[in-house]
Amino acid sequence: MATGTHAVINQVPPLVGYDVFGADRVLTEAVERHLDPGLLDEAREELSRLGRTAGSVQAQEWGVLANENPPRLRTHDRYGHRIDEVDFHPSWHRLLGKGVSAGLTAAWTRPGGHLRRAAGFLVWTQVEAGNGCPLSMTHAAVPALRTDPELAAEWEPRLTSTVYDQGLRPASQKAGVLFGMGMTEKQGGSDVRANTTVARPLAEDGTYELTGHKWFCSAPMSDGFLVLAQAPGGLTCFLVPRVLEDGTRNVFLIQRLKDKLGNRSNASSEVEFDGTWARRVGDEGRGVRTIIEMVAVTRLDCALGAASLMRQAVAQAVHHCTYREAFGGKLIDKSLMRNVLADLALESEAATTLSLRLAAAYDDGSEQERAFLRIAVPAAKYWVTKRCTPLVVEASECLGGNGYVEESGMPRLLRESPLNSIWEGAGNVQALDILRAMQREPHALNAYLEEIGRARGADHRLDGAIKNLLAELADLDGIEGRARRLAERIALVLQGALLVQYAPAEVADVFCASRLGGDWGAAFGTLPHSLDLASVVERARPVS
Repeated sequence: MATGTHAVINQVPPLVGYDVFGADRVLTEAVERHLDPGLLDEAREELSRLGRTAGSVQAQEWGVLANENPPRLRTHDRYGHRIDEVDFHPSWHRLLGKGVSAGLTAAWTRPGGHLRRAAGFLVWTQVEAGNGCPLSMTHAAVPALRTDPELAAEWEPRLTSTVYDQGLRPASQKAGVLFGMGMTEKQGGSDVRANTTVARPLAEDGTYELTGHKWFCSAPMSDGFLVLAQAPGGLTCFLVPRVLEDGTRNVFLIQRLKDKLGNRSNASSEVEFDGTWARRVGDEGRGVRTIIEMVAVTRLDCALGAASLMRQAVAQAVHHCTYREAFGGKLIDKSLMRNVLADLALESEAATTLSLRLAAAYDDGSEQERAFLRIAVPAAKYWVTKRCTPLVVEASECLGGNGYVEESGMPRLLRESPLNSIWEGAGNVQALDILRAMQREPHALNAYLEEIGRARGADHRLDGAIKNLLAELADLDGIEGRARRLAERIALVLQGALLVQYAPAEVADVFCASRLGGDWGAAFGTLPHSLDLASVVERARPVS
């Protein structure tokens, strides 16, 4: 029953019915910058099509429903047979199916595939980040399998298919498959060399029987998994199919699904192996080396996932402030709010620019670019993912109390925001990995220094930051205890070098003044007020 107490005014319209890709100037410019000109028209059309779907009312409703109806574990069927299946809401399947059909698992099969896929991943996970995990794991499994040409020939066409073929059947009978990963165990976590799962060789060469457990096994509804286990020759990588070729279920005992802070639409599980059939991938005792490329690719996806959350949070904040009026004018026109929005937009732009540069390096594939990635990926994973949560918190505050209410979508972004910093190795793991790369692979540091060296002389604050970084690198005293500080500086200098070369002058100026020049407070919204902050905010406005 309607009442006459008041009229509803000054409420912001929902951010729907727009092209998530086309409305993102930073992302569209990165695609144009790094992609072969001959591929641009096709890529723009493809990404805009995905972007329009992502910005549609229907897709956003899928995201809400998938998040509100988390997966459910069914260990047994009605007759008491062990089935270990995970049921998902239909919206989850629609999201995942769209991601697969959009080529988000097919980067390895087409020119410019990594850049195009990274841009699409950044667009599509803004709808609902939970479907990003199986897309990421399936994409990342390819380089690990390529260590065994026979396995790669069998599985790669299925992994890179653009057909989402749900349901558990033998992989040979499916038009496309998904992969998960199981590395960590209760007693070891990131220290995978402490794994206790045992692999016993079977009569057929290259086949084994696994006994043990995995404390975090991603995407348990997948068709196959790459796992680590202790073979007679040491820690080894194995491929574990969910369904064997004769149609019987492999022993894959899902104990429970994790009750997580965020990422609730995605299933993360604890599993046990008890006589589970597996095929060896790579040589015995070389498990970490075999799976490390999969880990590196998923770490880049963590940076992309964080950049996606940041972009959506900034888009919502700028959109809200464009329409909302307070104290006699639009929020976006208030100088203090403009400072906050500019700071958020700057952080988001730096994250997107860095992540897409790394994706382009994968497409290049040269020895120089592979060396560059060895340091740049863990640095990006470390810094970009850590900036995500404070950014989302501040962006939510731009919406006031509305940002604390579920219907705004901001609480879902906030619950998701810490995830990418934890998965695929938390902060200390990334920082120490950078140290290992510098110590064991000097060409990796040289490649990084060449990359930032291209921007020297363009901004005195960047030049000073490079000089200070070189001094840090030359001082080995207590370097492990300084590893986080070093990782942060490596990432910030790289972001600054990229923005000085590629971003508009006003963006690079504000970044160098604040992040590298020290003219910045401890919270967002403390940029130097004399700079062109309005242009930085306008650049982030989600308008196609």
